Amino acid sequence: MKELINVIDNALDKYLQIEYPEDIFKAMKYTLMLPGKRLRPVMCIETARILGCDIEKVMPAACAIEMLHVQSLIHDDLPCMDNDDFRRGKPSNHKVFGEANAVLAGDALLTYAPQLIIEKSTDLTSEQIVKILHEYTKFAGAYGLIAGQVVDIESEGGKLVKSAKETLDFIHLNKTAVLFRLAIKIGAIAADADKYTIEEFDNFATKFGLAFQIYDDIMDEISSFEELGKTVGKDKASDKLTYVSLYGLKTAKNKFNCLIQECCDIIDKYDSKIFNDILSRLAARINS
Repeated sequence: MKELINVIDNALDKYLQIEYPEDIFKAMKYTLMLPGKRLRPVMCIETARILGCDIEKVMPAACAIEMLHVQSLIHDDLPCMDNDDFRRGKPSNHKVFGEANAVLAGDALLTYAPQLIIEKSTDLTSEQIVKILHEYTKFAGAYGLIAGQVVDIESEGGKLVKSAKETLDFIHLNKTAVLFRLAIKIGAIAADADKYTIEEFDNFATKFGLAFQIYDDIMDEISSFEELGKTVGKDKASDKLTYVSLYGLKTAKNKFNCLIQECCDIIDKYDSKIFNDILSRLAARINS
């Protein structure tokens, strides 16, 4: 896992060079290169690997997914969104480069990611690149990530259009699960997986994404700044709709554990040490 994270970090550093105008590239690279778990590119690459694809073949697309994820973090931290001054233990992008450059840095990462896929995926076929770009644009926009963020903001303070359960499920599926689904789908597409296999891995990614968001909800309740690297307790302070606020801590933990077990049941037949390690580490932190 650590070796793969180092490979991804080196690729991200190589793919994003500081050019003129330097301020925007520095702002893009600042948050991108903050130390992180790199879960999404790791899971993209591991999916491709266990399905028989060379990891270098999918590396540009895996890095593009991380750029999309980082874009969402930069925008999420803005005063007009979640208004958080810290990310991964360091000052948020807008605290270092100003709000205008933070908005533009997020926009630049959002658009550079597909450019990277097109220009650097030299070992993928044109058909694979088109499929990958279709998944990217679908999950990154108003039918995925942005939709989840909008409903998350709208639901603060109990302002709900649908039921609390329907709203929470929508937020979890679109704000969090979509990027894991994107990562794993891209890995499967790069490996030329059949329709059944892609659907199986998509099911795994959806369950994992839901579990991960519940994990995040729980950690915001019980963790510390030192552990998370960002302000804790903000969900409760903002009266956000979360799994913990709706169902309580005990039920949230039980649902998390059920989803993790379902993920294990799906992925066990592929004998992936990395996937098993990710699942066991998350479960250990929640249940310690």
